[in-house]
Amino acid sequence: MAQQFVKAQIKGDKVVVFMKPTCSFCIMAKDVLSNYKFKPGHIQYIDINSRSDMDSIQDYLLELTGQRTVPRVFIGEECVGGGSDVAALHRSGKLEGMLQAVGAVQ
Repeated sequence: MAQQFVKAQIKGDKVVVFMKPTCSFCIMAKDVLSNYKFKPGHIQYIDINSRSDMDSIQDYLLELTGQRTVPRVFIGEECVGGGSDVAALHRSGKLEGMLQAVGAVQ
């Protein structure tokens, strides 16, 4: 079930962040992404902390991305990593191009 949930969220034209609200790296990813003007419905923050299948979701993220930790940031169907990875992409100027490539930003 967790696998279907994750797969259903990571469709090609949006950014999805699997996160926990108190996690400092999740907050970092959210802060970085707040610099961009997303089209309505093209960014989604999924708080897995309140879900009964949280462990299963993290197990599947490990299988899918090689990491079980949050945040797991997907641009389209590609996982670009966690908070520090997103911050590094932003600093290098690559993040904007990746967001434009999937049509998520205005």
